[in-house]
Amino acid sequence: MDDPIKGFRDFYPDEMGPRRAVIDTIEAVSRRYGYREIGTPALEPTQLYIDKSGEEIVEELYSFTDQGGRELALTPELTPTVARMVVAKQQALSKPIKWRSTRPFWRYEEPQQGRFREFYQTNVDCFGSAEPMADAEILALTANSLTALGLDRESFEFRISHRDILGGLLESFDADVDVGGAIRAVDKREKIDLATYYELLEDSGLTTEQASTFDELLAVESLDELLEYAEGDRLRSAITNLQDVFANAEELGVRQYCSLSLDTARGLDYYTGTVFECFDSTGSVSRAVFGGGRYDELIEGYGGQPTPAVGVAFGHATLALLLDNAGVLPDESLQTDYYVLTVGETRAVATEIVQSLRKNGHVVETDIADRSFGSQMGYADSIGAETVIIVGERDLENDEVTIKAMDSGEQTTVPLAAIREDTSPTYDDYA
Repeated sequence: MDDPIKGFRDFYPDEMGPRRAVIDTIEAVSRRYGYREIGTPALEPTQLYIDKSGEEIVEELYSFTDQGGRELALTPELTPTVARMVVAKQQALSKPIKWRSTRPFWRYEEPQQGRFREFYQTNVDCFGSAEPMADAEILALTANSLTALGLDRESFEFRISHRDILGGLLESFDADVDVGGAIRAVDKREKIDLATYYELLEDSGLTTEQASTFDELLAVESLDELLEYAEGDRLRSAITNLQDVFANAEELGVRQYCSLSLDTARGLDYYTGTVFECFDSTGSVSRAVFGGGRYDELIEGYGGQPTPAVGVAFGHATLALLLDNAGVLPDESLQTDYYVLTVGETRAVATEIVQSLRKNGHVVETDIADRSFGSQMGYADSIGAETVIIVGERDLENDEVTIKAMDSGEQTTVPLAAIREDTSPTYDDYA
């Protein structure tokens, strides 16, 4: 028998229960903030990603030519798709546009801890507001999702920076700097040794001394301290903007989860303002759990009207690691409230009881395999049924059924009429 494709996973019921609970929690919080659900296709034209990232991106895609000769790719991220959707109906959509979705993505990359070739994300995006409050709302929604999942202040932190602060600092040096290259070097800082990091900064146009100064500036502990070095409107404006984001996060009650971290860069080129990453405060998860930020030029880049945007993508695999390490990964699976066991020719009455209990919102199972009494009871025990209702021919002769509490093993007979009227019968009700 073949194993799953490398980097792809099967999820059995005991794994899907916790996953579904996490997804439902994030989506419930997002919904309370007014983010509406969208659905997006698994396939997009390969050119959509080439236009955004260049020809080299094809090596990281699951791409192919279909029977119609079209060059297609399994979607590696949501951003280009939602950009296309916004552009298509930009004039008709009320602003701000607040969308969310949960779905799989695919990238042809080497699997590692918390990273797979097929992976799942919940994306939350806001289009149409350049205000710092929009950034802060994304931070608040994210923090509220994590605390709703059982995490506390000691479990996670948001490391926050601003791309224009990095760009403004780099432009302040008397050098012809490849700003994008230098920012990508900053994004790799935690993953490479210091010498290699400095080499990358020097390759981007900084001298050794400038690279050292730049690195020291990234270590400042407050934005007020950075203002002393601010030259040029771009840098001062970015500092003020990030200060406002922190102030708005304070208003929304999530400032305690946010820390200034100017060496948080996020390598994607489309980020234009605030960027942040969520980290495991204990260090058990070896890399960023997930992240987000502002990308004000994306919609215009896809042919739309200038539209500011900010968002976050919850990576489910790394989030599950964070929750598991903190001991709060949901332990949820389908719980069977009742198993209706049949003995002899009692199917009609048993089915009536089953349907009634299901209509009242209970999880109810019954025999669909023509099994013996013992096999049915064994199955009821294996699925953790709380209560078994035994519908037997002898009991029905007296217009009765038997109720058994599976935890204690105790049982008693109950009038059939009472069961028909009781919306939640248990052994304790009739003992």
